Amino acid sequence: MYKYVKDAWKNPKESYVRELMWERAPKWRRENIIERIDKPTRIDRARSLGYKAKKGYIVVRTRVRRGGRRKTRFKSGRRAKRMGVRKITPKKSLQRIAEERVARKFPNLEVLNSYWVWKDGKFKFYEVILVDPHHPSIKNDPKINWICDKQHHGRAFRGLTSQGKKTRGLRGKGKGAEKVR
Repeated sequence: MYKYVKDAWKNPKESYVRELMWERAPKWRRENIIERIDKPTRIDRARSLGYKAKKGYIVVRTRVRRGGRRKTRFKSGRRAKRMGVRKITPKKSLQRIAEERVARKFPNLEVLNSYWVWKDGKFKFYEVILVDPHHPSIKNDPKINWICDKQHHGRAFRGLTSQGKKTRGLRGKGKGAEKVR
């Protein structure tokens, strides 16, 4: 079953996902910016990133404004090319910004991972998987109880999630990757 869901999300505009999101996206825009949801929209992606359907795992949908950052124009004392109004882009990816905002909203939970869900003209929507490090079912699970250690507190802010490592250039063997000697 997960294979068919994955194939549908590979090209969402050419599959049934487009009609589904055509109905859902307007509702999502009217909801709060950070909204806790019962189950993931993309179950295949969530499970591949570590989500389990048991207590201690929480999924949150959030949206981030698309595009570059807009700065106010200086009133005087600059020539046009030095004003720095347009083409101001953030150094962090929008997905990492989404993870950090969710981590601030839920300070007692840790960000495990996140994935893209949808985009429209104004927003990008992400779902963030959170784990409760104090929940007994998480503490007793040997596959995830590493997140209960103190050293993993504040993962999203320190760039230790998958998206954070990508932003910092620690993924792969290309330019900017750490060199092992």
